[in-house]
Amino acid sequence: MLYLEKFNLPCRRDEDGYLLSFPYQLEMECYSHTDVYPFKLFPDKGLTDISFAPITIFYGGNGSGKSTILNVISEKLGIRHSSRFNNTPLMRSYLDMCSYSLAAGAKTVPSHSRKIVSDDVFDLLLDVRAQNEGIDRRREELFEEHYRINDTPMPRFTSLAEHDEFKKCLEAKRSTKSAYVSKRIPKELKGSSNGESAYVYFTQKIEENALYLLDEPENSLSPKLQKEMVSFIEDSARFYGCQFIISTHSPFLLAVKGARIYDLDSSPVCVKKWYELENVRAYHDFFKENTHLFQK
Repeated sequence: MLYLEKFNLPCRRDEDGYLLSFPYQLEMECYSHTDVYPFKLFPDKGLTDISFAPITIFYGGNGSGKSTILNVISEKLGIRHSSRFNNTPLMRSYLDMCSYSLAAGAKTVPSHSRKIVSDDVFDLLLDVRAQNEGIDRRREELFEEHYRINDTPMPRFTSLAEHDEFKKCLEAKRSTKSAYVSKRIPKELKGSSNGESAYVYFTQKIEENALYLLDEPENSLSPKLQKEMVSFIEDSARFYGCQFIISTHSPFLLAVKGARIYDLDSSPVCVKKWYELENVRAYHDFFKENTHLFQK
């Protein structure tokens, strides 16, 4: 499925025209003609017009701009996202110079479209860990409370205001420690590995008939889970009306069937096959040099 057909970044002439009339208010915020992110990032790469397929991938090393492109697209199209990004005071001016066109028959981008980044998964894992640590602390407190109540005689309660305390003491003396504690704390959240949690997070967030921007989804995923992610993405695009725009340098995701891959490390940027990319060739050469080790 295709929702977004083309996206146009500002060309060098448009960027230079803006920078020559650089607003003095921004200069006062310590932005100069050399520190103007996201300006000056893509004209040197010859990248202005981007055409999309049902699965489009931006490949490149750190600092190549692949995450920036996803941020720019998501902001221009108003696509939901959770994690923060490098949103400088110049971003709004840059977005005003960008344009896009939707595919024939698509009046708008589906409202449940979403940008998902690996940091979303890490935030989830930290939340789960923090909740579980809180549960652990509360459990220890209740253990001590159960010991204390059972090690002392039943106190005398003389007023209605002490009714709850009376019930708690009575229950502690009549219940086992585990029964007393389990009634007073929530169940600990299920602890999966980072990779399993990441895979479940991505697959649960992706619904039918929407545009998804995935920023390095391979982070935390084992090779096995990366291959499962590839199958999930291929099936979602083919059978469930999804379009994907992905930034990655994973050879597994780069090999997604039918993907259009933009090599941001090349100048000018061009579309390549996955097996033509530099880091994939590096993997190939490494394993070829060590083929004899796998034949034992």
